[in-house]
Amino acid sequence: MSMLVRFSPESLTADKYNEVKRRLNEAGHWPPAGLEYHVCFGTEGQLKVSEIWASNGQFEAFGEHLLPILDEVGIAQPNPPELLDIYNQERF
Repeated sequence: MSMLVRFSPESLTADKYNEVKRRLNEAGHWPPAGLEYHVCFGTEGQLKVSEIWASNGQFEAFGEHLLPILDEVGIAQPNPPELLDIYNQERF
């Protein structure tokens, strides 16, 4: 079952977001297996990220690559990401 993951890091800037994406790309971890949709949104310094994953297992496997990079870049998330089962998903 697909799931929605919502990240609400503290003070996320475009520069930090772009640095994480750059490092993931260079390491060959982007896009990760199972990621169906990714969106970064909000205002500078308060950016958020939401993703749709094919499974929780694939999301957790990606976390092994993502978490060290977040730490290195200095992105703090005071609470774990919100994980929600998707009841219905439609693309138009």
